[in-house]
Amino acid sequence: MPSLRSRALSVALIAAGRRRRFASAEAVRSHVAASARRPASHLPPRSLGRVAEVSRTFVGAWPVYDASPRGSEPAAQVLFVHGGGYINELVRPHWSMIRMLVTQARARVVVPAYILAPRGTADRTVPVAADLLSGLIESGRDGDGGTVLLGDSAGAGLALAAAQRLRDRSGVQPSRIVLISPWIDVSMSHPDQAAIEAADPMLARPGLREAGRLYAGTLAADDPRVSPLHGSFAGLAPLTVFTGTRDVLSTDSRELLRRARADGVEVEFHEEAGLPHAYPLLPVPEGRAARERIVELIRTAADR
Repeated sequence: MPSLRSRALSVALIAAGRRRRFASAEAVRSHVAASARRPASHLPPRSLGRVAEVSRTFVGAWPVYDASPRGSEPAAQVLFVHGGGYINELVRPHWSMIRMLVTQARARVVVPAYILAPRGTADRTVPVAADLLSGLIESGRDGDGGTVLLGDSAGAGLALAAAQRLRDRSGVQPSRIVLISPWIDVSMSHPDQAAIEAADPMLARPGLREAGRLYAGTLAADDPRVSPLHGSFAGLAPLTVFTGTRDVLSTDSRELLRRARADGVEVEFHEEAGLPHAYPLLPVPEGRAARERIVELIRTAADR
C-alpha cells in the first residue's frame, strides 16, 4: 500500500488539474504554441552553484550543463536526460535530482537541454544524444569513473534509444542504464492502458499521443528511434527500471522487462503499488527510497 504522503500527493495532483496538460491533442498543441511564443527556462537554480561547479557548453544547438562536486574529483559520471513529454523543459524536480547525484553520489552530471518537439524530432535528437553518451563513456575511461545513463519519462525513452544507437554503431555501453517511468512506446496502444488511465493523477493518453506524434516527425510511431520498446535489447547495459501502478505508462515498463529479459539483458525492476508517474522524483517516502537506490547504483558504477 502506498504511504499516506503518497496518497495525499496523488489527491493534490488531481485537484491541481495536472492531467489537463495531456487531456487532449488540442491541449498539447496549445501548450506547444504558447511555449514557442514564450519559451520556458532550462537554467539551473542558483542554489546548485553552492554545492557544484556548474558550467555550460553547446553541442550543436543544444545547451549542455555540467555539474560536478565542489572541492573533489567526481567518483562517477551520469548523463541525465530529462522528461516532459518531449515538449517541456527541465523543471525543479529534475534539478533536485541532479543536486542529489552531485552531493550524495559524488557524480559529475551532464545534462542536455535538448531541442523540444516539434523542432526537435527523433531523427535529429537520438544521434546527438548517442554522441553525448559516447563522449562521456570515453572520458570515463580516461579516469572519471563509470558512466550511468539516467532518464525519466520521455527522457528515459530518448536515453534508451541513444543506448541502442550507440550499441549498433560501436557496441559500446555505459555501466548501467536507469529508467524512471520510461515512455518508450509513443503510440499509447497497449490494451491495459485504458483501465490504468482512469486512476492516473498526472497523464492521459490523448495528449501523450499528440506529443509523441510531434516528436516522431516524419518517422512512424513504432520506429525504434521514436519508440525504443520496438528496438532490440540484446547487448545493452544492465537496466534498472522504476514504475508505479497508477502510471498509464507502466505498461511500457512491464513490456520492457519482458522483452529485455528475453534478449538476455539483466533487469532490476521496481514497481510500486499505487504510485504515480515518475514517483522517484516526488517528495514521498517511496521516492526517497528510489533515489537512494539510484545513488547506490552510481556508487557501484564508480567502483568498477
